[in-house]
Parts: sequence; structure tokens; C-alpha cells
Amino acid sequence: MNIPAELKYTKDHEWIKIDGDIATIGITDFAQGELGDIVFVEVETLDETLDRDEVFGTVEAVKTVSDLFLPLSGEIIEFNETLEDEPENVNSDPYGEGWMIKLKMTDESQVDDLLDAQAYKEIIGS
Repeated sequence: MNIPAELKYTKDHEWIKIDGDIATIGITDFAQGELGDIVFVEVETLDETLDRDEVFGTVEAVKTVSDLFLPLSGEIIEFNETLEDEPENVNSDPYGEGWMIKLKMTDESQVDDLLDAQAYKEIIGS
């Protein structure tokens, strides 16, 4: 199970990479493994400002569709468009080519509420 120490995590299995006031967000290795083969990623909230815990998109696997929850409040400034043609990148490289969105944070203090790698490992029992 791959859980990079330099990232932050949520109990909803999103990972977050912070760079200044920009957060890159995707789903964890654990989440993609639980979902199985991902066939579609939809994000219709590009250029919208949303609050933490709002749904920003969906990920569709062979057997299920799951909502994607925003871990931080902010404006969605970029969607990883390669996922439109290659959604399997979420399975093969969830922390790299499989990233989903970039967010311009509106409340950087919310980062303090995210989990570190060790706390996330405890949640998934790893």
C-alpha cells in the first residue's frame, strides 16, 4: 500500500499536495484499489468556488460510482484532462498521472484539519 509521507489525507480517501495556496487533489492508492478498474472521472465544477466537504465530481468504476468530496474550500482552477481519455491513470498512478484537480485554497487554516500519512494508515488499518 503506497501512502506517501509528504502528502495530506482525508477520511474519505483523498490525498492533497500543498504548494503555496494551491492544492493538488486525487484519490488514494487504497481508494482506487477498493473501487477497482476506473472507467470514468467526471468533474463539472471547474472554475467554481466550493466549500470543504462539497461534492466536486464523481469517479466511476466497473461496479460503482463514487462522489468525490472537496477536502478544502476554494476555487477549482484545473482538471486533469488526460483522465477523460485515460481514467485508468487513477489506478496505475494515483499520486502522479492520476491526480484529479488543482484548487486555489480560500482558507489555508483548513490544512491543519487534514490527516498525515500515519493517521491515514491507522484509518485504513494498514
